[in-house]
Amino acid sequence: MTDQIRSSHDGGVAVLTIDAPATRNALTLDLSAQLAAAVARAEADESVHAVIITGAPPAFCAGADLDTLAAAKEDGLRAIYDGFLSIARCSLPTIAAVGGAAVGAGLNLALAADVRIVGPRARFVARFLELGVHPGGGMTWMIQRLVGPQKAAAMTLFGEVVGAEAAVEAGLALRLVDGDLLEAARELARPAVEAPRDVLLATKRTLRHTASLTEHSAAVDAEIEPQLASLTAPAFAERLGRLKARISGQ
Repeated sequence: MTDQIRSSHDGGVAVLTIDAPATRNALTLDLSAQLAAAVARAEADESVHAVIITGAPPAFCAGADLDTLAAAKEDGLRAIYDGFLSIARCSLPTIAAVGGAAVGAGLNLALAADVRIVGPRARFVARFLELGVHPGGGMTWMIQRLVGPQKAAAMTLFGEVVGAEAAVEAGLALRLVDGDLLEAARELARPAVEAPRDVLLATKRTLRHTASLTEHSAAVDAEIEPQLASLTAPAFAERLGRLKARISGQ
């Protein structure tokens, strides 16, 4: 079987699956390029409102392919990064459905998503220092923003492995799913699927912008223009009419 990124667009959601079972979904240069291309196709498809990234069981992603990593210079490292950074840069809402180990670059891939949900076998493992490798791809920035400096240090400097329940407790994952992880991710994506796509994209852009602001008033200013634009859109008038009709019929 050829290693590949399997991609399906259905019901408003693009599901991207790393399918490289022999290497526990380790990212080669080819797989990283495939992943970046799959994300670009999802963004270009106006029927897609959300992206789910997952790995073929039992792993989520074992990190960068070790032979590729050993031979990499700067260009090679940046080519590996392109896969998970395409998720970080994605204009659409993104969900990582983590059913197994997310290690090294696989941890970066999970961190790059807007939201992570986990199955019982999920594990988050930095493993950079264990290999004698400095973290890369923005891992230290992403992990500190999610779990704070102490937990980030435990994972990065002391190799702490974070399981599914601990990931939820630390804020690394949104929730633990005992059943069908992919179905749970689709259900999480449903409100985004039902939202007007242009408002959805604008809202994600605003979230990114306001995350770095320090003043409430600056956030008010950042939100006012896109909110005014949404209030004049046909989608708002249609939805407002349906809401009024439902309220009057109660």
